[in-house]
Amino acid sequence: MGSAHKVAVVTGAGTGIGRAVALALVQEGYSVVLAGRRQEPLDAVAREAAAWESRTLVVPTDVTDPAAVKRLFARTEAVFGRLDLLFNNAGIGAPAVPLEDLPYEQWKAVVDTNLSGAFLCIQEAFRLMKSQVPRGGRIINNGSISAHSPRPDSAPYTATKHAITGLTKSVALDGRKYDIACGQIDIGNAATDMTARMEAGVPQADGSLRVEPRIDAVHVARAVVYMASLPLDTNVLFLTVMATKMPFVGRG
Repeated sequence: MGSAHKVAVVTGAGTGIGRAVALALVQEGYSVVLAGRRQEPLDAVAREAAAWESRTLVVPTDVTDPAAVKRLFARTEAVFGRLDLLFNNAGIGAPAVPLEDLPYEQWKAVVDTNLSGAFLCIQEAFRLMKSQVPRGGRIINNGSISAHSPRPDSAPYTATKHAITGLTKSVALDGRKYDIACGQIDIGNAATDMTARMEAGVPQADGSLRVEPRIDAVHVARAVVYMASLPLDTNVLFLTVMATKMPFVGRG
């Protein structure tokens, strides 16, 4: 089945990495379901996508709401008839405050979005991918460099991204018998609104502030397109795309 006939769901599709990936998939011929909390950014991405004459569907979705997630995948099936790719991208962070000062409500909001939201989307994707003909599909989870190593004062985000790694492995295992492949892309310093503060300097483990390099999100999108382009008997389990000179490898 060529990409012109494939259907993708992208969560967090209105801005940043989600937007870049959605547009890259459109350019590859995918029909793309644009999911996110806010209607206006999703509509803006759909207008951009129209230049490639690919079909898009805007479905405002709060991934922390199980009923909303069910509606997202029901709409996908009703309009397109199947699902070939889920890019689990929706995510938030918490304020960089000392761990002991972090309100429980902010911890819970990050866990609900980054981890439980990803799980809910995977559940619905599984149900659809198992039952469709041809069977199967691919799930790509947005991990992070934080799935490997924390930044200072980042316990909620880091904990959820470490958990995404375990979820990716479990899904890759449990999906085998249904021809569902699952992989994870770990991204370091993509140039989005979330990383804008890096240009002014961000805290380092030694207590200093350092300006960190960023990379164009289009490079992340190309990596996701590559992962998605593989046949279902081939999988990229983990792939890291990062700014070459960011402080991650070794001692920075």
